[in-house]
Amino acid sequence: MTEDQQILSHAGDVSNPETCQEIAERAMAAFGGLTILVNNAGVLGELGRIEDVAWEDWARVIAVNVFGPALLCQAVIPRMRSQGYGKIINVSGGGATKPLEGMSAYAASKAALVRLTENLALELCGAGVDVNAIAPGALNTRLLDEMLAAGPAKLGEEFYQGAIRQRETGGNSPEHAAALSVFLASSASDGISGRLISAVWDDWASLPDRREELAAGDVYTLRRIVPQDRGLSW
Repeated sequence: MTEDQQILSHAGDVSNPETCQEIAERAMAAFGGLTILVNNAGVLGELGRIEDVAWEDWARVIAVNVFGPALLCQAVIPRMRSQGYGKIINVSGGGATKPLEGMSAYAASKAALVRLTENLALELCGAGVDVNAIAPGALNTRLLDEMLAAGPAKLGEEFYQGAIRQRETGGNSPEHAAALSVFLASSASDGISGRLISAVWDDWASLPDRREELAAGDVYTLRRIVPQDRGLSW
């Protein structure tokens, strides 16, 4: 942190509309504007089969992981639209692209966050505001601790063993996710919007040279697979 930088904290519940509005208003008042929003707050919630999880716990995951980003986007988009520029980065995860045993609320929330990203990108087309989602990779965070604590009975033996291996190997570097976030928050990514980008597996640094190809297709998006996509004739 340099002398000309300032950090402002505001504790609150992102699933609460009033809190999200307060966060946005306080940030805009303190900094004279708002150019970048990173929706990083997220929870796993109670793990296990859906019939074994209390509805309140299941719904809480959706409230934090989906309603939170949506509320903050709703709070900041008018300012970004009026100034003609902005960057929104939604932190998704592996649950968006594949089912995760014992984690139905988390996986559903992350898939919803990616589709929300695509919808907002469409609504903001031409407004100078880019909206993207990132998959940060398998990071060794408190979420991994929660998965290991849940055990194989709730996660399934295969997924649980994978979590153990991740802990032992150290997982993916958080620096990759941070670097991708910085890229998407910078002017280098202007015009790249509505994408789910992997910090670990995708060559995202080369995307500025592929803007037109990205805009013309569905690369890095959630789409339905049909038989013809897999070489089947039915």
